[in-house]
Amino acid sequence: MSATDSVHSGPKAASPAPDRDRIARLVCGHMATRVVGAAASLGIADLLGDAERPAAEIAEAAGCHPGATERLLRALTALELVTECRPGHFRLTPTGTLLRTDHPGSMHSFAGMCTDAAMLDAWRDLDTAVRTGRSVFADVFGTDFFGHLANDPALSERFNAAMRQGTRLAARALPMAYDFGRFSTVTDVGGGDGTLLAAILRTHPGLHGVLCDSAAGLAQAEPTLSAAGVADRCTTRECDFFREVPAGSDAYLLKSILHDWDDERAELILRNCRAAMGEQGRLLIIEPVLPAVVDPSSELAYLSDLNMLVNLGGRERTRDDFSALCASAGFELADVVSLAPARFSLIEAVPFRR
Repeated sequence: MSATDSVHSGPKAASPAPDRDRIARLVCGHMATRVVGAAASLGIADLLGDAERPAAEIAEAAGCHPGATERLLRALTALELVTECRPGHFRLTPTGTLLRTDHPGSMHSFAGMCTDAAMLDAWRDLDTAVRTGRSVFADVFGTDFFGHLANDPALSERFNAAMRQGTRLAARALPMAYDFGRFSTVTDVGGGDGTLLAAILRTHPGLHGVLCDSAAGLAQAEPTLSAAGVADRCTTRECDFFREVPAGSDAYLLKSILHDWDDERAELILRNCRAAMGEQGRLLIIEPVLPAVVDPSSELAYLSDLNMLVNLGGRERTRDDFSALCASAGFELADVVSLAPARFSLIEAVPFRR
């Protein structure tokens, strides 16, 4: 039985067909996820390149069954990632080009990581996560999410690449959205390969940076900083932000860190940042900020919130949530600024005045 059978067969529908179609599309959404994941894994976008190509040629290059490859390409066409120019001949749409590895805004690694078993398998137990309020990742994989990454270097590299691709929009918006020029040193806590910090340093040539993360997180930092021409103004430091954050900077940056953790662990990170900075220091948090009342146009933020629950035990937060969390660690919110078109906001916090 197909999804369309469930919509159009049987007794006369009590609801209008568009409403039933909407439910069917949502129920079958996991299939679309797998289609995009297979396309990324097989390198379909790279094989299509800039040209219109027959399905048989793509199948041969990918080492796949010709008929099944054509069916995959037609599904990608229905998802508007590919277009069928004439029967059996396909080319990428502008959206589909983002799955190419050579696209400057490539989302290939992001698509591959987000459709990996490490991201998807625990979602089968979403109902358990909702009943208990805790991550179910360890129930499925035997260890927590970051422990799982640490035991799989190839997956860890894929995760780092996905985070790098996901940071690029913020890296384009943030350096011009905030006055970093008033600082002499900024520390990016949990900054990974340095994509965001490199963009800030490149825009503000008088600024020095400290990039701190685990050894695995820093693995690709040197080439990233060198390629940006800022390696001579940036120090890398291994650190565990649950224990200590390097002291002495004017500003501390946390991008996509706090949402990985529950309030207790997030507060600990913030307290360590507070201990590292002086009374005139600034804390800059880069994360999505949920509206006080659900905005359906922010669908991805709410799905991310459930992903944090299922896989990590963290959460997305509203402005009031951030205000309360910061207050618990000795900060008060000074400002919240949207970093559109990136799906992030800049949350500026300052130490409570004593």
